[in-house]
Amino acid sequence: MTLIERYIFRVAGMAFLATLGVLTAVIWLQQALHDLDLITSKSQSIIKFLTITGMWIPSLVMVIAPIALFIAVLFSLNKLNSDSELVVTAASGLSPLGLLRPYALLIVLVSGFCALVSLWIMPASFVLMRDAWVEVRSDFLTKIVRPGQFNSLESGLVFHYRDRGPGGELLGVFMLDRRDPGQANVYLAENGIVTKIDGKSYIVLQTGTIQKQEKGAIPAMVTFDSYALDLSSFGPKALMGPLKPRERSTRELLNYDITDPYTRDNEGRFRADLHERFVSPLYAMAMGLIGFAALGSPRTTRQTRGLALASATVAAVALRVGGFGVAGALVRGPEAVIFAYALPILGMVAAGLYAFRYALIPLFRPSRLVPAEAR
Repeated sequence: MTLIERYIFRVAGMAFLATLGVLTAVIWLQQALHDLDLITSKSQSIIKFLTITGMWIPSLVMVIAPIALFIAVLFSLNKLNSDSELVVTAASGLSPLGLLRPYALLIVLVSGFCALVSLWIMPASFVLMRDAWVEVRSDFLTKIVRPGQFNSLESGLVFHYRDRGPGGELLGVFMLDRRDPGQANVYLAENGIVTKIDGKSYIVLQTGTIQKQEKGAIPAMVTFDSYALDLSSFGPKALMGPLKPRERSTRELLNYDITDPYTRDNEGRFRADLHERFVSPLYAMAMGLIGFAALGSPRTTRQTRGLALASATVAAVALRVGGFGVAGALVRGPEAVIFAYALPILGMVAAGLYAFRYALIPLFRPSRLVPAEAR
């Protein structure tokens, strides 16, 4: 790249990083406030709090990065135009294609970054978040909960034990599970121990009973010698049960087992999540090109810049809202797959044609033949 192209790339790149950092921090802070009880009521360290809430960042970046790129391209081009640098570079011979070169490099880098996040980093972060929540539950039962007290692990779930034995054994365990409005389960056991089985955390109850009461049905009682409860089932509802589509690797989504009951019941979500991971980088490209198409040519009045900014913003918002609509349609049926990819590609093509309209117009004009006698 030439000196001026490196300068433009540096201005746009710094604007992208600043915008991405600010927007991510603001939205992450709002999300982190919902998990503040990790410190206040579950007595977790600030490191554990930052670890769990930090796992939201990749999913935020996947959505925010295309928007940050759009803002960065508009900001840098508007700055260059306001300082008359676009006019000077155009007068010195820098073609529209030469001006696009540093922005194209930035767009490709951001799109690659979005692909890396959506295909690998984001699903891995959700798995780590799930494991971290299980550890919080395990720590809460073994280290935080005091003997003789009734503790609410979450709404509708109460845990109590009489005393603590050697090796961390819990004596006289009582647990009431009323999270399901139509069913209440009471667990009573002489003792219990928190342990790991096949890499998962369980509380293993010894010698006790389970009393099940379904709404409108006769209570039932089951006795057991040993009963293991998966602690992940005591986490937030979003982290309970089988791995959600967003928590599965891209390879698993490409080869999901339709015979599995959970997969069969949520096939639409598996399909939507898979295609969203591949479509996300395309939106970064489309957003960047829309911003370049709006302000990529020198302008001399604030009115024309203001109209171009407004038009680009409307186009970008319409494109992203349309993308969210298509994502919802993907859940309902596979017919929307083609639209999921066509929408950002059409946005890229339309932005490219508009950005180089002045160079393309002569190609569609009929050539004028000059009579020989007029030469």
